[in-house]
Amino acid sequence: MRRRAFLAVIGGAAAWPLRAFGQQTGRIYRIGYLGPGPSSVLPDALDAFRQQLTKLGYLEGQNLLFEYRWANERDDQLSSLAKDLVQLNVDAIVVEGHTPAILAAKQATSTIPIIMAVSGDPVGVGLVQSLARPGGNVTGMTLLTPELAGKRLALLKDVVTGLACVGALWNKSNPVKALDWHETQVAAAALNLKLQSLEVNGPSEFDKAFEFATTDRPDALVVFPDGLINSYGKRIVDFANRARLPGMYPSRSFVSDGGLMSYAPSYRDLFRRAAIMLDKVLQGAKPEDLPVEQPTKFELVINLRTAKTLGITVPLGLLNAADEVIE
Repeated sequence: MRRRAFLAVIGGAAAWPLRAFGQQTGRIYRIGYLGPGPSSVLPDALDAFRQQLTKLGYLEGQNLLFEYRWANERDDQLSSLAKDLVQLNVDAIVVEGHTPAILAAKQATSTIPIIMAVSGDPVGVGLVQSLARPGGNVTGMTLLTPELAGKRLALLKDVVTGLACVGALWNKSNPVKALDWHETQVAAAALNLKLQSLEVNGPSEFDKAFEFATTDRPDALVVFPDGLINSYGKRIVDFANRARLPGMYPSRSFVSDGGLMSYAPSYRDLFRRAAIMLDKVLQGAKPEDLPVEQPTKFELVINLRTAKTLGITVPLGLLNAADEVIE
């Protein structure tokens, strides 16, 4: 009996890594990766994505090959890049958080699974039928959190004494950002704040937006998440600090570059979960049956050095509540 039990345990243990071994020695999966920048605009998140795939038994260069396509901040290139991936007959296409890129991928194929590493309002722009039942070949992660705009403005109000007017920097050419703008307007009215639109439609319009902000002089800046905005994060932060504008940014990377603070979903967590969803698809699940997932983990990051440079005293309670404080 003991020998039988021992063999049963050994047999069970041998089955545990079976899937990983099968992945390493069997089929080679080819994954298309479509991004809006010259390289990843969320490199830490992409690292988390790759690390999660490794944990799931996928080894890049062995049983997993990536076909990267970068649009170099030119949305007019997205369609041809997506078609190129389709012609390669990839097993799935992962899109890095840019609505025009996801739309280009969806227009290029109705059969190859598409995983949104991040998306804005996939229902509103027609990418999926609903979050619970996507339908079609698109699923993934969304940043859709209506309460986020109010939380960001409330945090700014806690930090900036006498805050009355906030400039909102956003990419108007991205159809999803209209929802962000509307929600921020509603939140600003509830907090008795004036909101000033600093919109751009492409890389050439940042100088115009910065000039407008310098002339009309809001008390602080809130930046909406977007592929174009993320690509120019360092430039935006440098302008805000030169203009002595306290900023609320859409991700930790802006704060690492010297921005005052960010309150946002954890992009690393979203990309990690996108890797898990990709694995499900590669193992046979249909995108139409996989609900689009919303953020569950949020991070408050504060750059104390920048606060001191701007002459801002961050409340102690807020510092204690922060997930990370850069000193």
